[in-house]
Amino acid sequence: MKNLLANHKSLLLKITFCLFLFFVVDVIHAQKSSARIIVDMNKGWQFVKEEKPTENSQWQTVQLPHTWNKDDVMDEEPGYYRGAAWYKKTFAVGKELNDKQISIYFEGANQETEVFINGKKAGEHIGGYTGFSIAITSLIKYNGTNELLVKVNNRHNKNIPPLTADFTFYGGIYRDVNLVATNKIHFTSDSGSDGVYITTPSVTSSQASVQIKALLTNSTGASTSVFVTSTVLDKAGKKVAAKKSLLQVKAGYQQTLLQLIDAIKGPKLWTPENPYLYTVETKITDEKGKLLDLVINQLGFRWFSFDANKGFFLNGSPYKLVGASRHQDYKGFGNAVPDDLAIKDVVLLKEMGGNFLRVAHYPQDQSVLKACDSLGILASVEIPIVNEITETDSFYHNCERMQVEMIRQNYNHPSVIMWCYMNEVLLKTQFASDKERQKLYFNNVTLLAKRLEALTRKEDPSRYTMMAYHGNIEQYKNVGLLSIPMVAGWNLYSGWYGGTLEDFPRFLDGFHNAYPGKPFMITEYGSDADPRIRSLQPVRFDKSVEYTTHFHQYYLKEMLKRPFVAGAMIWNLADFNSETRSETMPHINNKGLLEWDRTPKDPYYYYQAVLSKKPFIKILSSSQINYGVIDSTDGAVYRPVQIASNLDSVALLLNGEQSILKVQDGLAEKRLPFKGGINTIIAEGKWKNKVYRDTITTQVLLSSYKTINRKTSFQPMNIMLGSTRYFIDKEGAWWQPDQVYKKGSWGSVGGKKFKLENNSRLPYGTDKDIAGTDDDPVYQTQLTGIQQYRLDVPAGKYEVVLHFAEFLGGKSQPIPYNLGNDEKEPKEKARVFNVRVNGKSFLQQFNLAQEYGIAKAVTRSTSVVIEEGESVIIDFEPVDGEPVLNALQLKKLDEVAAKN
Repeated sequence: MKNLLANHKSLLLKITFCLFLFFVVDVIHAQKSSARIIVDMNKGWQFVKEEKPTENSQWQTVQLPHTWNKDDVMDEEPGYYRGAAWYKKTFAVGKELNDKQISIYFEGANQETEVFINGKKAGEHIGGYTGFSIAITSLIKYNGTNELLVKVNNRHNKNIPPLTADFTFYGGIYRDVNLVATNKIHFTSDSGSDGVYITTPSVTSSQASVQIKALLTNSTGASTSVFVTSTVLDKAGKKVAAKKSLLQVKAGYQQTLLQLIDAIKGPKLWTPENPYLYTVETKITDEKGKLLDLVINQLGFRWFSFDANKGFFLNGSPYKLVGASRHQDYKGFGNAVPDDLAIKDVVLLKEMGGNFLRVAHYPQDQSVLKACDSLGILASVEIPIVNEITETDSFYHNCERMQVEMIRQNYNHPSVIMWCYMNEVLLKTQFASDKERQKLYFNNVTLLAKRLEALTRKEDPSRYTMMAYHGNIEQYKNVGLLSIPMVAGWNLYSGWYGGTLEDFPRFLDGFHNAYPGKPFMITEYGSDADPRIRSLQPVRFDKSVEYTTHFHQYYLKEMLKRPFVAGAMIWNLADFNSETRSETMPHINNKGLLEWDRTPKDPYYYYQAVLSKKPFIKILSSSQINYGVIDSTDGAVYRPVQIASNLDSVALLLNGEQSILKVQDGLAEKRLPFKGGINTIIAEGKWKNKVYRDTITTQVLLSSYKTINRKTSFQPMNIMLGSTRYFIDKEGAWWQPDQVYKKGSWGSVGGKKFKLENNSRLPYGTDKDIAGTDDDPVYQTQLTGIQQYRLDVPAGKYEVVLHFAEFLGGKSQPIPYNLGNDEKEPKEKARVFNVRVNGKSFLQQFNLAQEYGIAKAVTRSTSVVIEEGESVIIDFEPVDGEPVLNALQLKKLDEVAAKN
């Protein structure tokens, strides 16, 4: 990882900037011969989150990258700070730089930024996801202290995309900041780029050409002649070809130079398997040979095309593009993610076997695409027009400027093959009650799309364009958006937000048959996998890892057998923050193959099994559910063990008993008996006479149907009612689903699973954010109308803990991404009831809504002594409406005391 990161660091000088004058002067002296100086400005900032700081403001010391929303997007208060904040730092510049052009380069600040030097405004930038350069030469003091003051605002602004989206709009200077010093004759910082653009007009396996477009600025006040030399170097640093041009640069002007290096023989082609990178050094020298400026870019020789029937081709060979989209935030960092962690994401995608990254829904740090270049990951990049537009000239202008900045800043990455500009832009319905007004709105969306398409093709005719649609063909057809981009992208969630899995292949075939000449990719697909939730009966929207693994297996199989589906982009590479979400893990979209901290989930290993070229075998985590009810005469519980592998078959051993399993579509599975205590699972297979193996151990806690006669010690019981899933809480304790009471065992008497009315998504329970807990799934399901809960247990003293939450009542904000979310807000109902434990009154006139409110975690506990032959009996008596119970825990206190 460190080597990869080092390889992606700029070859230009990057020195540490200090606040003290003598240090700056010393460093500049030492590097005086350098044509372009890049100075790290990340350290020593002061920050305050206020609209207008005063002399009493409490500034705090921070380092960049920084966001002020790292914590408030995860608290229980709805919303997060969206407003202004200020950053400031002081720095000194030695007189040795007084003949230089000085600027501050921001790699990213979200989303409105104003920059001041010594109290005077130096410049501003609109948009949160592209870099920008602010010239400060005329405002700085040499041999003195300068103050850099930056105002950043992430407020909602109707003229700046994104307007709404299923991700968090973090505020802050969340990427690196550098001071850049150049000579007065230098390459122009053009829309945040370095002013040098490289294309390969012709590439074959035998010969290639390179075109360099360079923008030069002369700030000397006098016209002069300079030489511009571009040199192509191979990976070893050996010169391959060069072009030298003489140019007369006029004073005060920006000029453009085109160079063509043709007839490069036998180029080494850039491919996912061998992403060979050349280096292009472009420099300006004066007539005496003095170096004035130098820009270094990487170059990959490749050609590519899309075919509507056969898919994608790279260098003449067919490739099925399989990969993922990526959001840029990370647990503990928000969106202020260090470069090494951003690079790690691309490494994880490569190790999975992926060959494509959809950089979505906005341009990201340069380190991401540099890693794609080096690792052989093809990519698309897009600007954040998501869900909707604003019909103003300012909005249109900002969209066009963002598109230009995105293209120019990422132009030289050989990994990039597509530029994109809209995602599900018709998802959020506008003017539904006024059809004429809606028609005008749709027309304006189409006009903007046409403007962006024309702009993109003009900026870069060498790459494809793409728009991502949600799964409504007729709507996009009628509005006129289907015909605009070169490639169609479809975001499809059949079998998740709505419909069935079988609807997915029907859509693929239906679209291809209706539009046989249109290349298309699946730009999003996936389902939520809360890593804490497991199920032996996985169903749609239960958030279990098992359902999501099955979902991905089904989708990928259908896409792989259809060559006309050019690509499959999983949504998402990793879990990401979406502050408005509730569900089992509030504020987190759990569709990632990796957790928010990048811990792999089972679906990641499934893709690794299918896509990896090396032998692979992995026992999936569903095998580690450590709670169970004995369901066999031999005192064991039968559980499915699932293996991800690309071998033909695997030998599976559980506690020494072997089974041979055939691998189908990347997975093998068999139900096996787990005993109480430690269980060892071994999966192994052979490839070319070499054995590949994976081993796990899991401790299983068994509950017996004959608990009275239990010879082993009593295990604490954590039970969720109204659910068929398992859950592991923040303390590492497993919760198991309820069962109907059977004599000699335990379970509920009476009641039914809570299910929201008119809800086509949730199989049971609610998706409300439950306040007062991080273990939301414990409280998000319940039995309504429960009469009794009974547990036939050995004699002793027990703690009984009951968990409640009221679901009915309150209001939720509708969220457009929840396709199929057609339920009406559940009406409040009376729920007043009494609870007795072994005949003794425990809760009287218990009214959840009145006493605690809606969607609040409520825990009530008591203790009870059980004599030989007795049971723990919890009775529920309705007073007004139905009694409810969400979860319960039972712990044997005298056994705990004995252990202590």
